[in-house]
Amino acid sequence: MSLVVLLSAGCTDPEDQLPAVQVTGLPDFTQLVETNASSVVNITGVSSLPSLGQQGEGGDSRHDWMRGLFGERADELPGPLLPQENDGSGFILSEDGYVVTNAHVIEGASKVFVRLIDGRELVADVVGIDGIGDIALLKVEADGLPSVSLGDSDGVRPGQWALAIGSPYGFDQTVTAGIISGLGRHLPGQSNQPYVPFIQSDVAINPGNSGGPLFNTAGQVVGINAQIFTESGAFNGISFAIPINYVVDVIRQIKQNGAVKRGFLGVEVRGVNRQLANRLGLEAARGAEVVRIVEGSPAANLSIGVGDIILSVNGIQMADGADLTEALGSLPPGAEASLEIWAGGETRHVEITLASLPEREEPRADTSIPESSEEPELVVIETLGMILRPLEAGGVRIGELDPTGPGTLAGLMPGDRLISIDRQPVDTLTEAYREIARIAHNRGRKGNDLVLFLVERDGEQRFFMPAFSGNPHESS
Repeated sequence: MSLVVLLSAGCTDPEDQLPAVQVTGLPDFTQLVETNASSVVNITGVSSLPSLGQQGEGGDSRHDWMRGLFGERADELPGPLLPQENDGSGFILSEDGYVVTNAHVIEGASKVFVRLIDGRELVADVVGIDGIGDIALLKVEADGLPSVSLGDSDGVRPGQWALAIGSPYGFDQTVTAGIISGLGRHLPGQSNQPYVPFIQSDVAINPGNSGGPLFNTAGQVVGINAQIFTESGAFNGISFAIPINYVVDVIRQIKQNGAVKRGFLGVEVRGVNRQLANRLGLEAARGAEVVRIVEGSPAANLSIGVGDIILSVNGIQMADGADLTEALGSLPPGAEASLEIWAGGETRHVEITLASLPEREEPRADTSIPESSEEPELVVIETLGMILRPLEAGGVRIGELDPTGPGTLAGLMPGDRLISIDRQPVDTLTEAYREIARIAHNRGRKGNDLVLFLVERDGEQRFFMPAFSGNPHESS
């Protein structure tokens, strides 16, 4: 008896099948990192100082020595004198000092600092900010800087390897790698960046990576690492980058016009689900349903109504409302747009001239040292571990000191009468505050930055030089 094996129709003998495409090895990023690491920088945006009358928030931390003096009332003392800050990453666009980062890294900053791989820390001018796209263009005074090579984000495909370099949690030059997970993502619940078609990856991104580059395996920048999708605040396997082609267009507009202009139709839309598509007789659940028309906008002057479905813009099909926002935002004001609209069971075409998207006011920092009309009862200088108090006969004295703080280590003692700070006479607490604030604002960026105190003790004048404790600009 013979055994007959029959292959069903449509099946192919395994020996006749072409071999599947296999991943035979993992990439070695060593050379890529060595070539590009020097082009990646640390960015610090420093906010303006608190006012003299500002009270600390309930959750504001205070040193143990202050809690020992004031108990829970320590939280009611004026806030620390050093400016608040944001830390992130960035990369050098050109050897003459242009640097790009995320807008949120320097949001509200009165000063921006760029730290290079060789340790140099340069003050940066803000050339322009695109808050909607979350992109900031900076300029530092330097020549011959190592710059990155820009790639083509339109050529990025899911499954490709990608690599990030940045400063997560203050660890400069940290390298992480992964693959591209998706393209054209619009983040759920995100209304502040509706025009950005994010690149999704599983490259590990954490606080401090924002503004840093996302490289392809050719060592070209294809995106700016901008956001993570997380409930914990740390990396949960999903990160998002702004495509570099989008960034290049924003930078071009900033350089040419000082700002970014986007086209504006004047409609509020939402995506079309399956139920709505069936009710309207659409073949597929696609397009953007108009739910509101802005008064005085181009849409208000056309025969577009609430409930209409915008199917395409200039021949490009709209999958949902986010696609429409992105498509219109990519066009400049004054551009002509051809809309395909589904209304009343049929399609029609509408030609429209886009207006300019209304500008939103970017946060601007106050770069001045705060004024106060009232003399404070005391001044807390946490970074020097001391409290200044007024003298009954006029003048300023050293009050309480942290036993292990910089003031004590420098030799200052409670009761010392303060004569000058950095050779500037101080007769009131306000003057002392403003002088310390000015030093912190302009020079207090190095862990060993010294402050020159001249005090009177037992009828003699003596100099002491406490140092700001720690580095106030390290990432938290």
